[in-house]
Amino acid sequence: MSQPPATPTIGLPFIELQSVDSTNNYARALIRGQHLPERQEVARHGLAVFAHQQLSGKGQRGKSWVAEKDTSIALSVLINPDFLGVGQQFQLSAAVAVAVEGFFRNYAGDDTKVKWPNDLYWQDRKAGGILIENVISGSGTWEWAIVGIGININQVRFPAELPNPVSLKQITGKDFDPCQLARELCGHLNSAYHQLETEGYPGIYETYCSRLYKSGQLVKLKKETRVFEALVKNVTPEGRLLVQHATEEEYNFGEIEWVI
Repeated sequence: MSQPPATPTIGLPFIELQSVDSTNNYARALIRGQHLPERQEVARHGLAVFAHQQLSGKGQRGKSWVAEKDTSIALSVLINPDFLGVGQQFQLSAAVAVAVEGFFRNYAGDDTKVKWPNDLYWQDRKAGGILIENVISGSGTWEWAIVGIGININQVRFPAELPNPVSLKQITGKDFDPCQLARELCGHLNSAYHQLETEGYPGIYETYCSRLYKSGQLVKLKKETRVFEALVKNVTPEGRLLVQHATEEEYNFGEIEWVI
C-alpha cells in the first residue's frame, strides 16, 4: 500500500469564490491574517483559492490575465516550501510546471509542452501560465510561495492583443467545468510536490526537460532590441535557458523574450 503524503494535501481546504480581483491577492491577504468576516480560513500549506471570475488576474512581467467568467481555471495555491532554500526556487517552479503540463496533457494530448520558464503551450499557442510570488522573511527564509495558475478552458474569444491564445474547448471541441478541473489539477500539484519533497529534484527536472517547448529546434529570441535565432538545447538545473547561437549561451528569466 502506498504511503500518504508527508505534507497536507494540496487543495485542502479548497476555497471557491464567485468573483475576486486576483486569487493571488486573496491568498496573500490570508498570509497577512486578513480575511472576510464571514470566512475563517487561515493561511496554511496546501490551501487553494479558485475564482469563477477574476477581475484583475496577474501574469508574468506585470501583465494581466484576462478571462470571461466561468471560462478558465483561476487558481492560487499556498505552498510552505520548508525543505527548500531560497536559491532553489526553480525546483518548485519546475514541479508546478510539470504538474500543470501533465494535467493538461491528459485532455489535450502530446502537443502539450512547457515553454520556458513555466508557460503552458499547445502546439505554438499559449493555453496557460504560472505566476509564483514568494514571501521571504527578513532573515532570508523562504516562508511562502503563492502559486498562481491560469488556464484557458472554455474561452473562445480573446482580446486582440493576445498573439496566440488557445483553450481546451478549442482543442477538444468540448465544454468543461473549470472548478472541477481545478480540483483535479490540485491532485497533480500534490503528486509533483510530494515527489520533489520525498524523491528529490532529479525526476522532476528530467520530466521538465523532456516536456520542453521547442527543444532541439531553432527559435527566434529577443534581447533588448536585438532579435536572433538560436537552437534550444535545454534548461539548466538552476532554471537558465541553454541555447546554441554563435556560441553556447545561458539566459536567466527576464533577460530574453520569445518571438513567436
